[in-house]
Amino acid sequence: MKKLFIYGSMVLAMATAGCSKLLEEEPKSILTPEFLGTEKGLNAGLEAAYAGMRNYWGNQDLFTMTVIGTDEFQRGIDGNTDINNYASNYTNNNGQTRNIWTNAYRYLNACNGVISYAPKTTMDANTKKKLVAEAKFLRAQYYFVLAQFFRDVTIYSEFVDQPLTSAKRDPLADVYKLIIQDLTDAMTDLPAGPRSSNVQPGRASAAAARHLLAKVYLAKAGSPAKAATDYEEAYKLAKDLIDKKGTYGLSLLPDFRDVHKEGNENNAEVIWSVQHTSNIAFNGPNNSGGADNVLNHMYVGQYDKMGLKRSKEYGRPYIRCVPTAWVLDSAFKDRVNDTRYAKTFQTLWIANSKDKADIEAVKWPDPLPPGAPAGAVAGQPKIKNIGDTAIFMPGVDKTNAEVAAAPYLLIPPRLYDSRIAPTVTKYFDSKKASVNDPSIRPVIVYRFAETYLIAAEAALKTNRVDEAVTYINAVRERAASTGNIANMRITADVLNAKGIDFILDERTRELLGENLRWWDLVRTGKLIERVKLYNGDAKNNIQERHILRPIPLDQLNRVTTGEPYRNDLYFPAWN
Repeated sequence: MKKLFIYGSMVLAMATAGCSKLLEEEPKSILTPEFLGTEKGLNAGLEAAYAGMRNYWGNQDLFTMTVIGTDEFQRGIDGNTDINNYASNYTNNNGQTRNIWTNAYRYLNACNGVISYAPKTTMDANTKKKLVAEAKFLRAQYYFVLAQFFRDVTIYSEFVDQPLTSAKRDPLADVYKLIIQDLTDAMTDLPAGPRSSNVQPGRASAAAARHLLAKVYLAKAGSPAKAATDYEEAYKLAKDLIDKKGTYGLSLLPDFRDVHKEGNENNAEVIWSVQHTSNIAFNGPNNSGGADNVLNHMYVGQYDKMGLKRSKEYGRPYIRCVPTAWVLDSAFKDRVNDTRYAKTFQTLWIANSKDKADIEAVKWPDPLPPGAPAGAVAGQPKIKNIGDTAIFMPGVDKTNAEVAAAPYLLIPPRLYDSRIAPTVTKYFDSKKASVNDPSIRPVIVYRFAETYLIAAEAALKTNRVDEAVTYINAVRERAASTGNIANMRITADVLNAKGIDFILDERTRELLGENLRWWDLVRTGKLIERVKLYNGDAKNNIQERHILRPIPLDQLNRVTTGEPYRNDLYFPAWN
């Protein structure tokens, strides 16, 4: 009996009921081809493919490779210097790229198992058709991750049930051909929308496949595999989702804050999400399998060294990244008409401790500064009572005298550093067992606001500027403060003047921190330009070769027969 070497140590079993139930899990130590030839085996193979998505959305590897080292975020004090700064030690032995590569091939083979064995399995034809459509959606997603990071990669479209010692890099055009065909097939056989068809949260729908395919065409249009019709195809797909939003059960929520509200991850704007769980066997505390959702930790600064104690409310201070000055000073500059700055960042912390060890870092200077409030004592803690303001970031400059006289730690933008800055709140999780635990929240991967921005980008690229403006304004109007909708609308003149840069700016305001940015900048040819302009840590290190991630050294070493696996198709320096 041949053992399935490419799977991980467990898979998931999902409930088959309606959308009121989430994924139910059952560990499996191993699968065999014979098992895949049964109805139970097909479901187990599909569930393994779904489970693999946890190794991306919520995982630190994908976050590190898509969020940091861009125009939006630079390394925090505890971040990875090599890959975040494109430093000289960032090589083809990098752990993040290795994990992304390995997990893609591990779980896309689960997809291949379902697709390969379904025709041989006796079961209800419609059920079988839907299982295959889901597997094709997931296989396309795994290959899309690979294509965006590495370009030419090895295509396996059949189930692999024994170790291989040879491999070749297939042309990027062929990779995109497979992705496009898979998603085209999936759209036909999947239920229409996540809510209109009562789709279980986390499962694929035709709406998710259509949104993803629009993204695929945008990425392909900005790659060496581009075709003249790519932007037109992206435009038609995104426009269809928007025009038929009732059919798909999609809409923009009235309030931007509610999109990422804890417990609301299955709202009408969510097209597809990746589910997480408190079950320690799958992604609980200290799970070495890499499937934890740790996004709740990644943005949290060292408030615990500035007068507060660690708490579930404020999170574990991993501080892997901090926003660039461009994000805070330029992208989110408008805080009168646009509500998204206040609804994206935490800028106020309330005192939660009187312990000397917690508050000793925030003391009144000696001598007391002019303007110090009554009761201030030189050399004594500024913070006296639980519930008092402990840290405040006003978002505008303050004089040294104002900083010194404030009865709390006042941090204007010029004092932000790698230890603490405004903190992204989209992934906060109050339901986890302790401050150190990973999150149990689902991670939103695709949402309807991005569909509008995809449509806008594709419309701009196909000379439909007025339509692009309409799609952008739909997103901006939703973000408007009371009475200021008109002030949030842009005109064709703005878009004609700024072009793709305006759309990238708008994607920052709407999608900041949502595991997209590095891909956005590569797709639009803007990675190097905007990193050099806005990322103070990485601007002197980034080079042309960094528009790709290096094929992992492990992969190069494992190809021991046939033609060597090359890592220098585009940039020799990566070998």
